[in-house]
Amino acid sequence: MNQPDTALARTALEAADLLYEAELKGVAIPPVRSLIGETDLKLAYAVQEINTRRALEAGRRLVGRKIGLTSAAVQKQLGVGQPDYGMLFADMARVEGEEIVLKDVLQPKVEAEIAFVFGRDLDADQLTVADLFQAIDFAVPAIEIVGSRVLNWDIRITDTIADNASSGLYVLGSKPTRLCDFDARHAGMTMERSGVLVSSGAGSACLGSPLNSTLWLATVMARAGYPLRAGDTVLSGALGPMVPVLGGDVFDVCIAGLGSVTAAFEKE
Repeated sequence: MNQPDTALARTALEAADLLYEAELKGVAIPPVRSLIGETDLKLAYAVQEINTRRALEAGRRLVGRKIGLTSAAVQKQLGVGQPDYGMLFADMARVEGEEIVLKDVLQPKVEAEIAFVFGRDLDADQLTVADLFQAIDFAVPAIEIVGSRVLNWDIRITDTIADNASSGLYVLGSKPTRLCDFDARHAGMTMERSGVLVSSGAGSACLGSPLNSTLWLATVMARAGYPLRAGDTVLSGALGPMVPVLGGDVFDVCIAGLGSVTAAFEKE
């Protein structure tokens, strides 16, 4: 990514330090837009980049990306016309059946998504849908546990971008499915909490299709110097409204054609 000038670089570092300390201490902070403003997306990504490099230097392994703001309604609410992205690291992954520790995510909420796992690199300058079809190895249902280092989820677009797109943890389903075996655009989703429906939606809620959001991401990542690689996982965006998490919650997500995935949280 291009580096901002010296003054903006200092501002980006100050915001990155605040978010980094919030993560380490497990204490949410006021919005960083007070430092970086509400409209400078380039500066917000510079903040994210600082903490991404810190993570890599500390030995964390980059294993994929997440896409946020794929809902037209949420984009309108935040005054933007495009999604955003964040980094997925190996230590963010949880497996089904593993009780998720609440303190591992600040202010956790859950979203149901389709995750794509890549079998080829996508590093060309100009990418097409056909390139995407060839690169995706398989898809699985996923539950993203989003979190915010910003107090009370008081976020605007620059807050969430700087905060690694409000990333937390994620759980992948255990039945890989080829693209030709399901319809990503029309795949219906239901999410239940202890048997009670709490969210529903479909692939079309995600920029018209999760494949559309993933092509957008692949193109942006290639230009940003972090191209998607074979083995990477992409959380392609929420298929329905996110739901707050309480201690002891068990969420079951079913996506038509893909199967199900469960995330269980410890009791407080």
